[in-house]
Amino acid sequence: MSSEGAPGNGWPGRSATGLDAVDRAIIAELLRDGRMSVRTLADRVHISRANAYARLTRLVDDGVITGFTVELAPHRAGLGTSAYVSVTIEQNSWRAVLAQLKEIPFVEHFAMVGGDYDILVLVRTPDNETLRHVVLERIQDVPGVLSTRTWLVFDEARGSGAQWGAPD
Repeated sequence: MSSEGAPGNGWPGRSATGLDAVDRAIIAELLRDGRMSVRTLADRVHISRANAYARLTRLVDDGVITGFTVELAPHRAGLGTSAYVSVTIEQNSWRAVLAQLKEIPFVEHFAMVGGDYDILVLVRTPDNETLRHVVLERIQDVPGVLSTRTWLVFDEARGSGAQWGAPD
């Protein structure tokens, strides 16, 4: 029997499996610098290198850490236009719509949301013309999409997020 979808298996709105103080410290350090070596990570959280490898492997295997990536400054990387696009869809079309959104270039992130809209999409493009193409010719052409509304992003910043190094 599959445990997919069970509480603690990474579904939004569900609690993750228990993390101890060392796990939280590992996450905090990797969020600060995902390129650090395991040796440096072990030194910073005051555990052996073998323990750091084992914990890191467990965190990845359990789906707590889902990957290691680079953060870009979109504007400096040639994506000077960003917008949030709210999408209203036909009832029961969400699976097909989400599958199509994954394939559209310049769609950076999307989430199913509750409220007046069904899906919120973050789009980053080189310019307004490309944004217009993505919204009007790609997103609105997806079967099941009823309407969209676009908010141009003038400025953005990251919040502090969860405080992984400290217990709740």
